[in-house]
Amino acid sequence: MLSFIGGLVFLVAGFHIYGRLVNNRFGADPKRLTPAHTHRDGVDFVPLPWHKVFLIQFLNITGLGPIFGSVMGALFGPPAFLWITLGCVFCGSVHDYFSGMLSIRHHGQTISEIIGHYLGSGYRSLMRFVSVVLLILVGVVFVLGPADLLASLCGNGFFSNRFFWIAAILAYYLIATVLPIDRVISKIYPAFGFALLLMTAGIAGMVLFKGVSIPEISEPASHPRGLPVWPTMFVTISCGAISGFHSTQSPIMSRCLSSEAHGHRVFYGAMIGEGIVAMVWAAAAMSFFPGGVAELELQLNGQGTGAVVSDIAIGLLGNVGGILAIIGVVVCPITSGDTAFRGVRLVIGDILKLPQTSTAVRLKLALWIFALTSPLMFVDFSIIWRYFAFTNLALASLVLWTATTYVLHQHYRVTATDNYNLLPSLSTTYWLQQIKNHGFVSLPATFLTAVCSTYILISPEGFGLPKTISLILGVLAAFMTLAWMLKKAQASVQSSG
Repeated sequence: MLSFIGGLVFLVAGFHIYGRLVNNRFGADPKRLTPAHTHRDGVDFVPLPWHKVFLIQFLNITGLGPIFGSVMGALFGPPAFLWITLGCVFCGSVHDYFSGMLSIRHHGQTISEIIGHYLGSGYRSLMRFVSVVLLILVGVVFVLGPADLLASLCGNGFFSNRFFWIAAILAYYLIATVLPIDRVISKIYPAFGFALLLMTAGIAGMVLFKGVSIPEISEPASHPRGLPVWPTMFVTISCGAISGFHSTQSPIMSRCLSSEAHGHRVFYGAMIGEGIVAMVWAAAAMSFFPGGVAELELQLNGQGTGAVVSDIAIGLLGNVGGILAIIGVVVCPITSGDTAFRGVRLVIGDILKLPQTSTAVRLKLALWIFALTSPLMFVDFSIIWRYFAFTNLALASLVLWTATTYVLHQHYRVTATDNYNLLPSLSTTYWLQQIKNHGFVSLPATFLTAVCSTYILISPEGFGLPKTISLILGVLAAFMTLAWMLKKAQASVQSSG
């Protein structure tokens, strides 16, 4: 219980202390006009109150990720608490903050354009492709999951046909993708975001006050199937700690934020909110079943993650929990799915440099997107989705490397005394100074690169190498990337004067 409560306190403290430090280091300027004002078009660039932007951002980035990921990650036991809290404060929230604030500084551009600006045209082209594919996959999965659950809730009649619900959800997605953001999203999504917060508070309250036994970090723990904590747990619980998908969503809200002063609350704060959701569901999953994580695994294998989430919600909150569970596993993914497709429209619009003020242009883009997407509803994604979590973290690490380059550009322009050689010094003083300068972005980037590299080397879906070799090569790859990024930043700053 103390580990769970301590984790929640750490997340809140991280928002107030570390979040403000990141905000100050970025140099948020309340007097600077945001794209919501300078590019106002009544469609995507629309100034909204910060609390609405926060709730929409929270709902967009949350979806099912921190709930499903944390329930599955609970199989690793209390170490999941450490990764959620530390990952959220020092990695995920920093990632979300920079992906949103850099978009504001670059006229509301999507993340692929921002990465290209700092890391080069090759990365821009790569990220355009990855962003579109990732967003379409997210959108498709957030059609199939809710459609299957809705069909199962409707008995044996006409409405039990999953294809009816697939068609209905896709029709809604098309409408929401095309309509101006203040017509649907800004009106009803804050209410859904509040409902998700309410469900989380209810689950947390029952976990705390029912006196259930939540394991402590000090207690020995192991995965029922013997899966290693490093790097598997970090990939399993990506949403809730850090998610590259968020970098595709933050620019949507960067076009609606009326002041840079609200960036800390909206971008950093929404990720802290997701971390709290992840902590609550990890604790509930670890403690709900009498047999602990061993029984949790049996339930997951037997009836699936969605049913386990519903069982926990109803078991802890009764009939009200059932209603909130439906909101959580149906409405939340739908609201993330439609903004995923909206993100595809924005990315393609940026690539083609098409103005989005015309309804006809938006509709034409959306129809092409959905025409290409619809056949994917009939494809087996079991193999593709083994790589999804890895891709998610790989994108997040790339965004953090972009943030590192930005920090170096803004604060450490080369002078006659600066010298960022590949290995300029082995002294402790030098490296401590480097950590002080840019460590708040470069260290999370290095860590995530090590996780991704090790995972793709060790996993059966990757190269299937032995654990020790994978670890050594993964860590080596991470530090080589750090050295290369510092060298690249030096050359870039020197060439720009």
